Amino acid sequence: MSFLRTATIALAAPVALFAAMPVQAAEFADFDRAAFEAAQAQGRPILLDVHAWWCPVCGSQARTIKRLATPEAYPKLIVFRINYDTQKDVWRSFGVTKQATLIAFHGRRETGRIAFMTDKAKIADLLAATGR
Repeated sequence: MSFLRTATIALAAPVALFAAMPVQAAEFADFDRAAFEAAQAQGRPILLDVHAWWCPVCGSQARTIKRLATPEAYPKLIVFRINYDTQKDVWRSFGVTKQATLIAFHGRRETGRIAFMTDKAKIADLLAATGR
């Protein structure tokens, strides 16, 4: 193999690897009441994710959300993760009774919620309800 061909392959490999990585457009943040209210006031699409580290359903939901929230589809989406174990007062204030609950908002208006669902189509519908 020629030096030029070897150099070209060596330079192209990292580019190909980077291009194959999933792109994440949505902003992900730990829940903070002031930040949530600011996002609502801005009319942003918002998803609340009531998550527990030990919950396999929560993990599946999180992976699906990250795959679906592409830059083209959700350029302004913010996902706030509410810690089920340490933020009980927060998730209760939203009428949540268990982990693995996802709540969609468009600005101040709640547009949908699901609990304990991992179906990609259901999560996609909920994300679409945020109004992008």
